[in-house]
Amino acid sequence: MVRPRVFVTREMDRDALDAIAAHAEMAVWPEDSPPSPEQLREALRGMDGVLTNIMDRVDGAALEEAPGLKVVSQLAVGVDNIDVAEMTRRGIPVGHTPGVLSKATADVAFALLMAVARRVVESDRWVRRGSWRMAFHPNYWLGADVSDSTLGIVGMGKIGMEMAKRARGFDMKVLYHSRTRKPGEEERLGVEYAAMDRLLEESDFVSLHVPLTEETHHLIGEAELRRMRSSAILVNTARGPVVDGRALHRALEEGWIAGAGLDVTDPEPIAEDDPLLSMDGVVVTPHVGSASRGSRRAMCMLAARNLLAGIRGERLVHCCNPEVYDGV
Repeated sequence: MVRPRVFVTREMDRDALDAIAAHAEMAVWPEDSPPSPEQLREALRGMDGVLTNIMDRVDGAALEEAPGLKVVSQLAVGVDNIDVAEMTRRGIPVGHTPGVLSKATADVAFALLMAVARRVVESDRWVRRGSWRMAFHPNYWLGADVSDSTLGIVGMGKIGMEMAKRARGFDMKVLYHSRTRKPGEEERLGVEYAAMDRLLEESDFVSLHVPLTEETHHLIGEAELRRMRSSAILVNTARGPVVDGRALHRALEEGWIAGAGLDVTDPEPIAEDDPLLSMDGVVVTPHVGSASRGSRRAMCMLAARNLLAGIRGERLVHCCNPEVYDGV
């Protein structure tokens, strides 16, 4: 019996790879850097399935050598690197990994919020430079209060909900804006729905948790940044292009807002000479929102399950284009 063939675009959790290898002929991209578009097309030749991550662009051109592809399984929640409409047109289900990384990502979002507010990274660099000469001074290293402040959450999905839970522990007032209002969560989490303008104007911290789509590209631009308080801090753990990077730099440079905590940038990796990296009120981490051991393992196992279900012709555990099953 001929075993299905699959391509995994990066080394990942060993147990997940072993689970795939038990049911398919598996090829794994051996390098840390992603395959180029040409290399990806070549690697997909004759494949029945592919397990991707956010750095892999999967569209019609990528599938030129894989007309028999049955499934794309993404190691992430977001699928903005995949032409989902094209996959749907071809009848290819696209899997993703929602839920299992929500808590870890919210942890990082709140860590960035705290780090910028209390100047953790900035003061750490100061100490390491040997600048700590005085034991204590009442006017040094003053930061923003987190407790009893207002947090604005843009995007009340699973990660946004986890962010709201963390805010409750700091006695924060939580406003949220989402495509759909969620009365049940308002009662359960003690959060308040707000129009976008009001959220920006009243929040001390604004945390972004939306997928990257045509509608959310540069959702936060000059107009939105100007609406924010001059003392406000922006946190982005969603996708880099949700924020207009040039507008953000200007907002920070000219004092429209006070700081930013970014786990995602546009582009990624961020350029070494990007002016945001020279600003004290900015903390940048290298897209580590889901990078806890438990979350990454759960993501890998779920992505493996989606992949195996797809090559068997079974319904995926989590499918972002379920319309491919209409009429089946």
